[in-house]
Amino acid sequence: MTEVRVPTLGESVSEATVATWFKKPGDTVAQDEMLCELETDKVTVEVPAPAAGTLSEIVAAEGDTVGVDALLAQISEGGEAAAAPAKSEAKAEAAPAASSGEEMDIMVPTLGESVTEATVSTWFKKPGEAFAADEMLCELETDKVSVEVPAPAAGVMTSVLAEEGATVEAGGKLAIMSTDATAPAAAVTGTPETTTAPAAQGGKDVEDAPSAKKLMAENNLSGVTGTGKDGRVMKEDVLKAMAAPAAAPAAAAAPRAPVAADQAAREERVKMTRLRQTIAKRLKDSQNTAAMLTTYNEVDMTEVMALRNEYKDLFLKKHGVKLGFMSFFTKACIHALKEVPEVNAEIDGTDIVYKNYVNMGIAAGTPTGLVVPVLNDTDQMSFAEIEKAIAEKGKKARDGKLSMAEMQGGTFTISNGGVYGSLMSSPILNPPQSGILGMHKIQDRPMAINGQVVIRPMMYLALSYDHRIVDGKGAVTFLVRVKEALEDPRRLLMDL
Repeated sequence: MTEVRVPTLGESVSEATVATWFKKPGDTVAQDEMLCELETDKVTVEVPAPAAGTLSEIVAAEGDTVGVDALLAQISEGGEAAAAPAKSEAKAEAAPAASSGEEMDIMVPTLGESVTEATVSTWFKKPGEAFAADEMLCELETDKVSVEVPAPAAGVMTSVLAEEGATVEAGGKLAIMSTDATAPAAAVTGTPETTTAPAAQGGKDVEDAPSAKKLMAENNLSGVTGTGKDGRVMKEDVLKAMAAPAAAPAAAAAPRAPVAADQAAREERVKMTRLRQTIAKRLKDSQNTAAMLTTYNEVDMTEVMALRNEYKDLFLKKHGVKLGFMSFFTKACIHALKEVPEVNAEIDGTDIVYKNYVNMGIAAGTPTGLVVPVLNDTDQMSFAEIEKAIAEKGKKARDGKLSMAEMQGGTFTISNGGVYGSLMSSPILNPPQSGILGMHKIQDRPMAINGQVVIRPMMYLALSYDHRIVDGKGAVTFLVRVKEALEDPRRLLMDL
């Protein structure tokens, strides 16, 4: 008998509500198949089967409140039938080893921590085409990263179950292949388990989470848009609807301007990637939630550039990594955050959470969009460790290999628009953070110093901050401390 228990729910979260059971006692389940969905104040958590078998007993029913590691259900051994998902037919079961003429399932790989679904971006092979073992068959796209799916063995594609644009779940079936290169190709089809048609969701009978139904009934709410699986209304959806101002209806998207027929023929319509949709939503949510304000200053980069030029060769020889400007800015921000801790804090309900550590987010542009890898505990890192971490995360970002865990938990962010030639900009906060520093292009400008006009390499700095938690004095003080540390880097060594 295998026990199904409540997984870790996240930092400071100790209990959850059982929202939905996808299986009932007596159903056959496969290992890692989703059994139920739990709901906390912040997130929805899916609970996979720890082993294959038969769901023999459900201990916590829908609507029950359970703590971390509480017993949810029990699974008994169920023989061979339990080795594949209950919805799969016997002929489509995954073959553990390839032999001549065998059919094999091509499955969605693990997508990363807390990522449960992806969109099929591109198929590199179509039914009837042969391929070698480990050859890339298709590319999946999640909110943050792209995932390539290699061939589990050499063979030929017989049918594609999830077409381009379809949404698939972790562990779902993408296609069927044959290890016999002469096998005929079947027609491209879609199955309910692997494809999701967004347009059809409106007419689908989906059971809302019990806690959500209770809240809607208590507050006489209806028409709440659900963000759960298959459009299911979750508790947080109702809470958001309750918090929204009643007198401020959602603004409708502006209609497209009329386009002449000859110009319309020269237009190209491309569906937004999941990453671009996520970026758009998060940026708009940031503007709608935070009381964002930006303050500016400028820094003379003479001393930093001189120090870098003097030691860059020795630094590279000893540490094996180039000495850039980002480590100086990271150290300067850490120095300033110690004096103005509210810039490194976040709002959680009616509480302010001060972080006695600095997880620095370094915004990086990639071919598919902006990502923000996070360097944990940068306040305990040396210049060399920071430069190595930035180089490593930057390469993974460009290759689309960052995991979700590597982009979470940031407490402050640095964005360098100067690499693209930006002279001045107002960066947007990366929620729930309360501050983001914008770096810009280094440009020679005439400056009045000691009564004389001299040419100095100058950079504009911009600090965007959440005015709900950071006052103007704190924001200006932070930016001045960054400026002081960069114009006289010796301050960093003496903690001044």
